[in-house]
Amino acid sequence: MTAKPKVLIADKMSPQAEAIFKARGVDVTVKTDLKPEELKIEIANYDGLAVRSTTKVTADILSSAKNLKVIGRAGIGVDNVDVPAATQTGVVVMNTPFGNSITTAEHTIAMLMALARDIPQANASTHAGKWEKTKFMGQEIFGKTLGVIGCGNIGAIVADRGIGLKMKVIAFDPFLSAERAVELGVEKVELDDVLARADFITIHTPMTEKTKGIINAAAIAKMKKGVRLINCARGGLIVEADLKAALDSGHVAGAALDVFETEPAKENLLFNHAKVICTPHLGASTVEAQENVALQVAEQMSDFLLQGAVANAVNMPSVSAEDAPKLKPYMKLSEQLGSFAGQMATTDAKEIQIEYEGLVAAINTKPLTALVLAGFLKPSMEGVNIVSAPARAKERGITIAETKRDKAQNYQTVMRVTVKDASGTITISGTIFNDRPRVIDINGVPTDASLNSEMLYVLNLDKPGLIGAVGTILGDNKINISDFNLGRIPGKDRAIALISVDGTVPQTIIDQIKKISQVEQAKVLRF
Repeated sequence: MTAKPKVLIADKMSPQAEAIFKARGVDVTVKTDLKPEELKIEIANYDGLAVRSTTKVTADILSSAKNLKVIGRAGIGVDNVDVPAATQTGVVVMNTPFGNSITTAEHTIAMLMALARDIPQANASTHAGKWEKTKFMGQEIFGKTLGVIGCGNIGAIVADRGIGLKMKVIAFDPFLSAERAVELGVEKVELDDVLARADFITIHTPMTEKTKGIINAAAIAKMKKGVRLINCARGGLIVEADLKAALDSGHVAGAALDVFETEPAKENLLFNHAKVICTPHLGASTVEAQENVALQVAEQMSDFLLQGAVANAVNMPSVSAEDAPKLKPYMKLSEQLGSFAGQMATTDAKEIQIEYEGLVAAINTKPLTALVLAGFLKPSMEGVNIVSAPARAKERGITIAETKRDKAQNYQTVMRVTVKDASGTITISGTIFNDRPRVIDINGVPTDASLNSEMLYVLNLDKPGLIGAVGTILGDNKINISDFNLGRIPGKDRAIALISVDGTVPQTIIDQIKKISQVEQAKVLRF
């Protein structure tokens, strides 16, 4: 008789999770508050590990997890899990991306109401016996303009609640389609319009290089005097020093913050400010939300351990146990081609075409398409995975087209990803060689390269000196070149270089490379 799979619940969560595992036929043990060295010893006995945010699943712990097959995170963020290390050791990492969306949106609305009526300040004053009725003159939200920055899953719920409160809702999201905006009942505008028009501004974007510090001194200067800001998304989206200056000057009337640049936030320059309401990252902290994510993670992990089904995985596509052996060689290629295109795109994508030729056309390509989309969206969207990627792409108005051909020229199997946006077309092609993915064409330029974690992409005039000049800049900055691939554009005097390097290349070095006379474009690509 086959032994039952064993799961360790390492963080405190709803007892319903334990009940579901047992009902599904999974042996479950609850041991919380384990120290890292204790977890490293304990984990060797289990097939699955269920955590929230407290337990840190490091590469060191994973090195002892010889039987571990799946990690389930009861919540959306997986910052406490070393996902690359888990992937390398063959462990699936799942999250529960939708279990706390309503709770976080409701907390945002609660913060908005508290901010409009100075409720925390008035509460403290009244408890102190001051009865300062004239001091706390509030503001109606009826008829006011609510500006939503980031109109994805949570932002859309906030917008809906704002409309229910009879507010006028305007939204900035570069990936919000006109059709989706109409469906939500919001006015789709540019960021500067939100800044200039909104009485209340709430932020619901992921933390990316583009969104970090999106609310800074320059942005605040564009806001109307008396604006009120709410952030229940991610710390660091607001430059806290710039916000404090605006609060001190009176340009910003108030701020309600559930997240901070450094957490746990035991100290902060905004603490004890008379115009600031603070909560300790309570966005997902309701009984319902915590129960929802616990139930969801237990069901998903049971499905995987008992049936081989994969749902809401952050490091592999949804796939049945039967299809897995056929799809495995193409999974990494799919994500890399999508990521390459996503990092190269300069404006909002309108259409993504995915072509399957040769051997790959004969298998189930649906999870591969989802993985291409996930790779494409990840550079600009936090938390996207192969399950949510198709829906997120649809929300952004991206048209997806698939084509299959039985034969591929020159290769047994080829995948080709073409992205069309306002600036033009980007096409990346790849194949499988010895079970490893390789890029074979970039915008019609033949090449032959494997994609590594840190790479430089250079488009240049095909003249002598480029390789030496780039090599000198990298060498002067102690950055080693591990691989150099060159593709030439026939008849156009142009060439493309893909350069793999050890370490991280800062923007200052890219700026130096751009100054080389032959260079027309240079950027870092990360895989």
